[in-house]
Amino acid sequence: MPLPTMKDVATLAGVSQMTVSRVMRGTGYISEDVRKRVQQAARQIGYVHNRFKGGMAGYGNPLVGVIVPDLQNRVFTEVLSGVNDRLGEKGLRPVFGVSAYSLETEEEIVYDLLSWRPLGLILTGLEHSDAVRKIATQTGVRVAEVMDTDGTPISACFGVSHREAGAEMARHMIGRGYRRFGYLAGQGGRDLRARKRFEAFSEVVREAGAQIVDSRISEADSSMVLGSQLTAEMLAGAERPDAIYTSNDDLAAGGLMYCLKTGISVPGEVALAGFNALPFLEVLPQRITTTQTPRYEMGAAAAEFVAAPEDEGISAPEMRSQLIAGETT
Repeated sequence: MPLPTMKDVATLAGVSQMTVSRVMRGTGYISEDVRKRVQQAARQIGYVHNRFKGGMAGYGNPLVGVIVPDLQNRVFTEVLSGVNDRLGEKGLRPVFGVSAYSLETEEEIVYDLLSWRPLGLILTGLEHSDAVRKIATQTGVRVAEVMDTDGTPISACFGVSHREAGAEMARHMIGRGYRRFGYLAGQGGRDLRARKRFEAFSEVVREAGAQIVDSRISEADSSMVLGSQLTAEMLAGAERPDAIYTSNDDLAAGGLMYCLKTGISVPGEVALAGFNALPFLEVLPQRITTTQTPRYEMGAAAAEFVAAPEDEGISAPEMRSQLIAGETT
């Protein structure tokens, strides 16, 4: 099936090919209404502008597009290290984009990256807009998705089951005797992998006859400061939990610091658990119970997949998370 052309976009948008060209190149005056019509038409039929004038019509240059939600979080820098190291071995170069946990922003970056005709794309997670799935399939660019396996990949995914990780943590904490749980998260709940963990965690809690008594999700980015603030609010609330599950280690560490500062016994008065098993946990006064994931390996495996020749089948290696029981549960 031939790829959509600029003429197809012009016909659908009801404008000239010259107008479509100007919109795609960002040159000349174009009214906002016409610009939106052209962009919508391009999305609708899956047209991607080729920035290489007359050359490199296919997806075969040495660049690989990589999109992550956040560059400040060490979780993603470890994934990127795996990607960069493996691509470097193949003589390829990554080009990074940051989606800030927004599917709309991810879509914009995907279209922009594809206009440079990269060899492949590495995306974070399995949830993407319909437009991203359509254009990835239509162009035939090789796509690897990292961090998650709970869903349907575009082609191949390299990650762990977050639902399994959340359920495992719930079983661990219930096994320690906790029955009243709280949950803390940041990013406004836009971290879909954290949401999957909490959903599975909640299911196991309810099945055991226990309950989630409080949940606090902040719009702010996750940090130890936020973890301390949310823990203070939760423990001062009417429905005080005897255990708190957090979406990541930063929040759990902040909660631990608040408890130590105010004389609240952990886990005597409240238990704490996080996710990611970040290295800084090793220097805290108490080892936080957490879940470890093979982040570098995810990035390396995804890079191997997109760098492989088209006729070479690359199967996703099995990766699993590991619960690490610490001193906070």
